[in-house]
Amino acid sequence: MSQTLAKLENLLKQRAEARLGGGQERIDKLHAEGRFTARERIALLLDEGSFEEFDMFKTHRCQQFGMEKKVFLGDGVVTGYGTVDGRLVYVYSQDFTVLGGSLSETHAEKICKVMDFAVKNGAPLIGLSDSGGARIQEGIEALAGYSEIFQRNVMASGVIPQISAIFGPCAGGSVYSPALTDFVVMVKQNSYMFLTGPKVVKAVTHEEVTVEELGGAEMHAATSGVADYAAESGPDAIEYIKKLLAYLPANNIENPPVQMVDHAPDHNEPLLNEIIPDNPHEAYDMKQVILHTVDNGDFFEVKEKYAPNIITGFARYNGTSAGIVANQPNYLSGVLDINASVKAARFVRFCDCFNIPVITFVDVPGFLPGVNQEYGGVIRHGAKILYAYAEATIPKITVVTRKAYGGAYCVMSSKHLRGDINYAWPSAEIAVMGGKGAVGVLYYKEAQNTDDPEQYLADKEQEYNESMATPFIAAKRGYIDDIIEPARTRFRIIKALEMLRNKRDSNPMKKHGNIPL
Repeated sequence: MSQTLAKLENLLKQRAEARLGGGQERIDKLHAEGRFTARERIALLLDEGSFEEFDMFKTHRCQQFGMEKKVFLGDGVVTGYGTVDGRLVYVYSQDFTVLGGSLSETHAEKICKVMDFAVKNGAPLIGLSDSGGARIQEGIEALAGYSEIFQRNVMASGVIPQISAIFGPCAGGSVYSPALTDFVVMVKQNSYMFLTGPKVVKAVTHEEVTVEELGGAEMHAATSGVADYAAESGPDAIEYIKKLLAYLPANNIENPPVQMVDHAPDHNEPLLNEIIPDNPHEAYDMKQVILHTVDNGDFFEVKEKYAPNIITGFARYNGTSAGIVANQPNYLSGVLDINASVKAARFVRFCDCFNIPVITFVDVPGFLPGVNQEYGGVIRHGAKILYAYAEATIPKITVVTRKAYGGAYCVMSSKHLRGDINYAWPSAEIAVMGGKGAVGVLYYKEAQNTDDPEQYLADKEQEYNESMATPFIAAKRGYIDDIIEPARTRFRIIKALEMLRNKRDSNPMKKHGNIPL
């Protein structure tokens, strides 16, 4: 055999070794647990044959604690680039079969390299995490590696979309890289995230808690809001990421992707003319309003389980990607509270970063009252949604379907926060507060001097509703651009988006604002 062929054979042998990660035995153990390897996840994510790998032969440099005998090609993370539906993405996937996927100095260097490529070339970054955390044997080098990754997450924020998927453990400092990214997907029963585990919690606070209760996917999706989606399985998590990417531009300079649609722009939805109940205290499902206005009834919801009194997600109008924010009367009457405000604010700011128009459907009776909300800082958190809408320079279209009361009217993309097109349905009630509360303030004392105070207040409430709680007062002032037929909402939104396609708006020159965090 010639030297050239021998060298080629050696290369192929080393490639085969690198692809095995920690070895077949560890791979089999992972499969027995119903989990996928780092490379299998990449294969599920990327278009077939599109993956190009970096640093396959990189190894750690640690010579302490017997680590010189535990050397694996690739050092526990697979990095590179490929395409999803033909569009360029960069990816890293941690390999739990190699030292538990623990992060070393060189492991971090590989991730940092692919992050730098993603920013320089303006393409999304997808991190598939499955790691036991920092490699203890390396000490400060591992911690420095995490910090280098965090710094790049921050620099990439608002420049390229960053998506994290957690397929196994993610504990301690390792949680902060996913937390800094735009979207986080977890897998039920397989992944968890927490700063300190159940044993530490028990030792310090004497609380008994399981891994799943403390940091499982369902907890983070519904309670903490850390996760945007709790997937049923690894493939389900990957599919969610692929669907999400289809709505997003590659970077902050590009416009969102446009797709051809069969759904006619001028299609009427008569159901919307009757969806608002006659009883103002009766609920209805705002998701039905959304589904009957977007292309083909396709709505991709984000953070569905967290703060369900507000809805966030992506859809298309005549092929154009748009973000949707909507109050949900079916849950807490669509009231704004701390969690809903934070959820909506972060979503609006993401859309603003990446030139994605926002459509806002409003049916909000106000902010949630109560000691817990006030003590928890509802003023500060509520200011976040106000700040996000006021700061945003993207096209903003608002549709008031029913209630828009008080400060909640102001913060939900009102004309006064640079809302571009503000529509109202005939059923809209735009006022400082509802009729009952208003007449209680205005006429209570006066009513006590009448023969029938209750009837007097009821008459005044009806008078108030007819004269004040209507969209016509706002329309006369120009705060509502038009009062529209509900069935024509889709058509009017599409026309407004077309008109705003070349919108240009700007904020004063500054380093950055100081959002009330």
